[in-house]
Amino acid sequence: MTTGQSNPQSDPSQEKSWSEADLDALRASFGQKEETFLARELGRSVEDVRAKAAELFSSEPASGPWSTQDVETLRRFLGGVDSNLLAKMLGRTVEDLESKLVELATTLSDAPLSSPELILFKRQYGTRADEDLAIIFGRTLDRIQAEAGRLCLSKDKAYMRRKTSGTERTRMPRWTDPELQVLRQLYPGESNLQIAQQLGRSVKSVVSKAHNLGLKKDKARLEEMGRQNVRLRYDRSSTSE
Repeated sequence: MTTGQSNPQSDPSQEKSWSEADLDALRASFGQKEETFLARELGRSVEDVRAKAAELFSSEPASGPWSTQDVETLRRFLGGVDSNLLAKMLGRTVEDLESKLVELATTLSDAPLSSPELILFKRQYGTRADEDLAIIFGRTLDRIQAEAGRLCLSKDKAYMRRKTSGTERTRMPRWTDPELQVLRQLYPGESNLQIAQQLGRSVKSVVSKAHNLGLKKDKARLEEMGRQNVRLRYDRSSTSE
């Protein structure tokens, strides 16, 4: 065993310098990915990632009305960034930030999410509280929960560990033999969402169990999934033009 060498991820003073590629990755993913995952991808400590993010995203102190860009930034990072850091990124006090959240909470709509919104919703649902998602998408809590139920979404394990820290964790019930039989029958040709709805489980649970069992989608189903993904990308690019 080699001695006399320090672990750069355990000693922030020994962190390696940031390359432009690292900085681009941090700008693109900070607040969108779990800090521990992002730190692992960048080969750094969580503390180093937070410190560099605070340096990159900090704004000059601001007061008065919030701009459209300010609100977009708030919604982008809400729930994925500590409130103190988020306030610093916006150049606002924590009290100002909380007041804005209260204001946004009074303007929520019950309209269904659009196709581009659903793409982001599926990506963020697992790592955000429902109350934060309501602000992010400007929808009522009932609408957020209804969309999650319809899509059979579930929270990520890392998120649930943080939320239930020090308390008894909620576990999904074990798969029964009849459920496994249904999964084996349906998985090759049906969508994961349809299977999840039929079994009363989350899509993630269906995908995980299918992977453990070595199940595969039929070629025809994979081709249809590919066509659906192309249509979604086209819809997203069309709405952004």
